[in-house]
Amino acid sequence: MGPPVWHQITFAERPLSAETADRVRQRTEALAAEGIDVVRVTYPDMMGSDRSRDILLHHLPHAVGHGLAFSRAVYHTGALGDHSHIAGGLEAGMPDILVRPDLTTLVPLPWEPGVAECIGDVRDPATGLPVPESPRDLLRQVIGLLIDGDLTAVVGPELEYVLLDPDPASPVGWRRYAPAPGHVYTTGRKGDPDGHLLRTVRALHALGLDVSGGNREFDSGQFEINLSHCEALDAADRAFRFKAAIKELAHAEGRLATFMAKPLNDGGGSGFHLHLSLVDADGRNVFDAPRDAYGLSATARHALAGALAHAPALSALLNPTVNSYKRFGPDTTAPWLINWGLDNRNALVRVPPERGGATRLEARLGDATANPYLAIAGLLAAAHLGIAAAEEPPAPMTGQGHDRGTAAALPTGLGQALDALEADHQLTDVLGKPFVDAFLTFKRDELARFQRYVTDWEFHEYARII
Repeated sequence: MGPPVWHQITFAERPLSAETADRVRQRTEALAAEGIDVVRVTYPDMMGSDRSRDILLHHLPHAVGHGLAFSRAVYHTGALGDHSHIAGGLEAGMPDILVRPDLTTLVPLPWEPGVAECIGDVRDPATGLPVPESPRDLLRQVIGLLIDGDLTAVVGPELEYVLLDPDPASPVGWRRYAPAPGHVYTTGRKGDPDGHLLRTVRALHALGLDVSGGNREFDSGQFEINLSHCEALDAADRAFRFKAAIKELAHAEGRLATFMAKPLNDGGGSGFHLHLSLVDADGRNVFDAPRDAYGLSATARHALAGALAHAPALSALLNPTVNSYKRFGPDTTAPWLINWGLDNRNALVRVPPERGGATRLEARLGDATANPYLAIAGLLAAAHLGIAAAEEPPAPMTGQGHDRGTAAALPTGLGQALDALEADHQLTDVLGKPFVDAFLTFKRDELARFQRYVTDWEFHEYARII
């Protein structure tokens, strides 16, 4: 036998066109003139958390051409570093993915002098194609399906979070910032004595996130900051950056900002509401129809019916943690029945009263833990299926809508939601089997870890008596 043949695998430099090379050079020179010497390249993992690498500015042209190598197993890594056994990860030797900076997203970080940030596009180095677990590319895929790409989805994200101060005496090490009951929908020092909200909205504006406003929410330490409506991918990018920025800014204050659905027992939960409309090539809102039922076009009603029909499966994407299901219940404003209403905040899908160009659906199912890319992709996929099926929604709910006899209930736990996603073959066909398989494995591993974990509730409930 002869000597072994070594097959060299190379990550070929992607030749930059003269136009791209010139654009990169111009951007690099402009950043240097602003005092920027580091670029932070970031991308979302399966949870929607930011993974990133800081590169020196002079390395940017190489990063655009070649890409930055990360292990694909980052998509299979949980919050505390646990790995799920998903195709393309551990069993495959944890191969690389390449992340190339998307220069259209490049912006200086207001709170990190000398640093600019951009979102990266993730590719398989062997094929040059997206990997199935990439949330940003999944959303791109679904966007292209809306009436064969003839309609543009416009999304307005609304996110809530809870701000916490350190407290060594607390069982979890944290307590609510500025406890002051009753200051829902307020601003100023009475509910925010340290001025957290003002600093935050200014920083987010400087980051280019186009925030439209913010206020203290229902519970102490809880805030909501709204992002302006824009095209779906841009909306997901801005919601992703919003969550990362909020946590960074809280760290700078010596605090913890959490997007847990229900972080503490002494209060409610944090939502992630999505306002959705569709516009045609001329920019006309195709949901608006003044002479049709409810002032909604057939397209709007069909999209609404699709969101309701696939709501159990959507729960897995919009309520993706064990903690998510502690936010629901008849005594909360979080929807738990599959219904819709006209300007009714108790409904799973609310139709706000504005019409004309502002006609839209508000999906109120999601909680703040949801990955923005997966949440928006799931909602658009359901709307697409509803439009294709051309079915009408049931009559709108009225009042509180807590009567179980009027509508089916959402899943009551993560396991039920994952089962509903797996069983919804129409939705999984749109999202793609490789992604769905990876997501189900990842989340079922998370659920299994929780089911094995002994909680403080169990100890307090049983240890002294039994």
